[in-house]
Parts: sequence; C-alpha cells; structure tokens
Amino acid sequence: MAKTIKIALVGAGMFGGDVHLRAYSDLQRFGIAGQLARVGLDKWTRDFAEIRFELVAVATRSQASAQRAQAHFREITGHEPRAFFGDAPWDDILREIPDLDILAVATPDNLHTQPILAALAKGVHVITEKPMCLTINEADEIIEAAQTKGLVVSVDMHKRYDPDHLRVRDDVQKRIGAPLYGTAYLEEPLEVATGTFKWVESSDPFSYVGAHWTDLIYSYYRSKPVSLTAVGQKKRLIRDGILAYDSVQVRVDFENGLSMNFHNNWITPPEFEGPVNQGHEIVGADGKVESDQQYRGFRWWSKGDKSRTANNHFTREVARPDGTSAYVGYGVDSLTVGLAAICRIKFHGETRDAVASLYPTAEESRITVALINAAAQVRDLNFEYLQKGKGATVTARFGPDGIFVVDPNRAGEGEAAVFQRIYDRPI
Repeated sequence: MAKTIKIALVGAGMFGGDVHLRAYSDLQRFGIAGQLARVGLDKWTRDFAEIRFELVAVATRSQASAQRAQAHFREITGHEPRAFFGDAPWDDILREIPDLDILAVATPDNLHTQPILAALAKGVHVITEKPMCLTINEADEIIEAAQTKGLVVSVDMHKRYDPDHLRVRDDVQKRIGAPLYGTAYLEEPLEVATGTFKWVESSDPFSYVGAHWTDLIYSYYRSKPVSLTAVGQKKRLIRDGILAYDSVQVRVDFENGLSMNFHNNWITPPEFEGPVNQGHEIVGADGKVESDQQYRGFRWWSKGDKSRTANNHFTREVARPDGTSAYVGYGVDSLTVGLAAICRIKFHGETRDAVASLYPTAEESRITVALINAAAQVRDLNFEYLQKGKGATVTARFGPDGIFVVDPNRAGEGEAAVFQRIYDRPI
C-alpha cells in the first residue's frame, strides 16, 4: 500500500494561493525528497522517497475563489482537489475527508484558531501561517490540544530559514558578543491594507508581520521577554475609510539584556522599488550585524519602467528539462520542516516530542503571541493617551506571575488599576 499524506488547504489568498498551493503542487508531483537537503534533513531522503503527497481539498470563504484555486492546482498538476467554501469550510473538510493528515491554515490572522482547534479535535496535524493566533489564551488552548493528541502544529516562520539569518544564528551572533540593542523593520505596500486584505481592521502591522521578527530574535537567542512598550499611528488609512493602524512600533526587552525595536507598517507607496522594505541589525558588546532583506544587491531598470529589486532567496523557479519548474526557497523550507516532522510521526513511529526540534512549534510561537497580545493592549492605551496629550506611558511586564499592563495614568485608582493582570501564567 502506498504511503500517502493527505493535505487540505484552507485559505487561498496572497500566501495560501501562492506559496502553499505552489509548494503542494511540487509535493504532489515529485514528493518531498528533493527539498530535504535544503533544511539539513537529507539523511531521510531514502526513508521518504516512497511517500506520496496529495492535496485533497482547497477551501475559501467564497465559491469563486475556491474554484479558482482548484483550477490553478489542476492546471499545474493535472490533479483536481475538492473545492469547499463558506464561513467555516474546514468543518466540512474534516467531516467529509475523515482520513485527512494535515490541515494547512492560511486564513486571515484573526481566523487561525478555529480551524486549528477543529483539526486537532479530529486528530489532524496542522501547518499554519503566522501568527499562530492573536491571544495568549488561544495559544494555550492550541498547545494543550496538540499535546493531548500528540499532534504537530507547525507555524510558518520562514524567516528562520533565510540563509542570511541562519548565518547570524549559527555564527555571527556569537562573534558580536552579548547582545545590547537592535532594530527590525518590515514595511508592507499600501495595496496590502487597502486592497489585498479585507481584514486589516481586525489586525495591525505588528501582529501581521512583526511576528516574523519576534520569532527570529527568539530563534537567535532563546531568550524570553520581560517588558515591552508600544505605540501606533492612524493617519493614512483613515483617508480611505479604513479604521486600522498605519504603523506600529514595539520595543521589547529580553531576559538576556537585549532591547529590540520592531517597526512595521502597511502603507509603503506603490512607487517603492521592492515588494517590501525589510531588514534588521543587532549591536553586541563586541560588534554588530546588519542584514538588509530588501536590497540584496540585485536591481534592474529599463526604458519605460522604474527601478526594481527582488528577493530571489524567498521563492524562485528552477527550470526543469521537461519545461516545468521547481519551486524552491526559504518560503518553502519552512513548510518542508513541518511536513518532515509529520512524516516521521505517521510512517516511522516518532512521537511529537521527538520531532519538536525540526520545526517552529506552537510552544515557541506562544512567545510571539504573548508579545502580540500585550502589544495590542499597550498600543491602544498609548494611542488614546497620546490623543489626550498625556504621553505614551503604558508598558507591559512579563514575569513568573504572568503578564501585567502597567498604566501609571490610573495611579489614583489603586495598585490593581495600575498593574492590570491580563494573563496569570509565566511565559
């Protein structure tokens, strides 16, 4: 009997309909063996050579978008997954495909928790887009369900697998000494907030893409946060009637003494030469590392067109002799590691704990979710106080007794008002 991994994809927008769908098309046609060396797992190439992968379903909110994704996959592979649609199409998938192995979740940020928990309840592994969820209590619920069932929840934190970042993690950060301070920025194009996504009022730039950087810094140092402060601005999107933050800045202080500033927006004008503007730097006691993920030295321009740059490391097409192309890059690597962990569990008798080092786990993602959760509350309070001319004085504290929002503006109301506990467990 053939060894098969059955996958269903929920969400086929900018990321689900591009990276996930394209990555699963290569798995459908050629398996996973060709991707393993990129993530250091080539010792399992022979073990995984016979494993087949099948995308059995795609699901979106609307029938039209689900059928577009279905047709796109059929065009690439000749295979047609079933199309599901509706407000909660994952419930239909889990009911009608009882032998499903993986639910891949690429829904809007605020709609990750429902399909993840539904899949885990049915004994199905999960690969989800970042952030895993938006509140720390939801993260705990996901982790408990995954632990109880012995299932993988792999979070797509693809910046971990950027070759430049791997060099920082494994080499450079040791050379520059104890970390002192740094900055990480990721600025998305305006079209993301005004056209691509309809859900920006339910999220913010830090929750959406700052999660990449908070996870990356954790992957470098494995140090937990002790405090943060956050502010945000609303000036550009309100001109289009969108009641969302244009930009958010969050400063996080970590146990190891590193103070890191995270700057994010989704209002970069369309004239900017790159898909996004992004980079980070860290100053250590004995040196500094700088990494520009936007301009990597590759730029072109031509008559009648403006100057452009591209990130050829994220995903790229590699031509095959038959005229098709392989889809490789660190955007795929982050999916590959989760898939490899699930294969080890299903076909080689490994436990969830035994494969946890292979992929970005739900437990690790809990730290980023805690930062997102606290930053949202601090940001909103500071925004309110700034409007009143009181300054941005609110912070959050992380400790063994939980997470507290510290609001000195409420000093006259007693200690409980100043130190408001929003979570009662250690991070």
